[in-house]
Amino acid sequence: MDSENKMFGEFERLFPGGVNSPVRRYGDNPRIIEKASGSRLTDVNGKTLLDYCLGFGPFILGYGNPDVKKALSKQIEKGVGFGAPNPNEAQLAGMIRSSVPSIRMMRFTNSGTEATMHAIRLARGYTGRKLIVKFAGSYHGAHDYSLIKAGSGSTTFGNPSSPGIPEEVSRTVLVGEYNNLDSIRRIFRDYGKDIAAVMTEPALGNIGFIKPENDFIQGLREITEDHDSLLILDEVITGYRFRYGAYQDVLGIKPDITTMGKIIGGGLPIGLLGGSEDIMSRLAPLGDIYEAGTFSGNPLSMASGIATLSVLRKMDYSALEKMTEKLVSGIDQALESGRIPHEMSYLVSAFQFFLTREQVKDYESVLKCDAKSYMRIFQELLKKGIYLSPSQFETNFVSFAHTDNDIDYTISSFEEVIGSAKN
Repeated sequence: MDSENKMFGEFERLFPGGVNSPVRRYGDNPRIIEKASGSRLTDVNGKTLLDYCLGFGPFILGYGNPDVKKALSKQIEKGVGFGAPNPNEAQLAGMIRSSVPSIRMMRFTNSGTEATMHAIRLARGYTGRKLIVKFAGSYHGAHDYSLIKAGSGSTTFGNPSSPGIPEEVSRTVLVGEYNNLDSIRRIFRDYGKDIAAVMTEPALGNIGFIKPENDFIQGLREITEDHDSLLILDEVITGYRFRYGAYQDVLGIKPDITTMGKIIGGGLPIGLLGGSEDIMSRLAPLGDIYEAGTFSGNPLSMASGIATLSVLRKMDYSALEKMTEKLVSGIDQALESGRIPHEMSYLVSAFQFFLTREQVKDYESVLKCDAKSYMRIFQELLKKGIYLSPSQFETNFVSFAHTDNDIDYTISSFEEVIGSAKN
């Protein structure tokens, strides 16, 4: 038995399923990573993996960026936490404020889950209303209000997707269909006066990768404004992913509240909720809506975020897009040659291939994809040293650390895997 398998046995004794987040358990013995550099991970057996998961998104610069490492080392010498304001908070906040026009004031948290949870409370407190609209398949972390799935048939109110969530919670969450404005119009027709906010990812990132269609986000902005409700855009995945700034500005949308995470921390725990001074000033201690966190604004996370954004500000996102386009085209051709029904979805540095005969535009269409075949491809690529996000329902990413040789090797590996499956 190799050291990795032996070690995972100990993991199973210590952690439920052997992991500290469910998606990490993608087989009997998932890889245990010891270190990472550039575009590659190295497991405890010394095997190297070319990585397109990138920690589920934060490492757009790749692993071990020299500027980020230097910033962290410098901050460690100063201290790793104070429970008090530190200069790094204002510096990172200033960088975000200057690059995301809708965010005039903000509050840092420790994760995207915290950010969306507090954003919901803020929206409810600000509007004096209790109902929240979310979308089937739009993921906002693992708190109770996020883990609500669509009801059956014509039911509008959602159902808990996990035991432990009271039904009373689900009766405050309405579930719409992504890329279907009519479903939202119906919800507002029936419940508009009680809806505090609509919350959505501008592009879905936790059921694969799905872009908004036909001015869908613009339509949400109009509907919420017509009913004096707030629009919360969850840019935990999309923030700084496609440009230096937020995806909302590509779409030409100004939400009332924005949440962010992942990239803005450069790989360290972080989250953020932000908006206008009018809305954000309702948070304690200035206002009456409570939100707090012992490690919020942690100087290490702030230092990592400052260094990451400082590098990103100088980077050419169009070059990253060209690399992604080359990879997506190669995967597309490999699947075509294997006569495997599929759809490709990508934008600048995010991509996913869906194994299906249907157009993929929402949660229901994703559920029809062949997730088992995706995992077979994942496992075969893993044998060749390529690590994709370990689920059909996640997104893959390309980083600035990836090279043309990385892309070429990945495409040839796809061709070999698909060719073997065909034969």
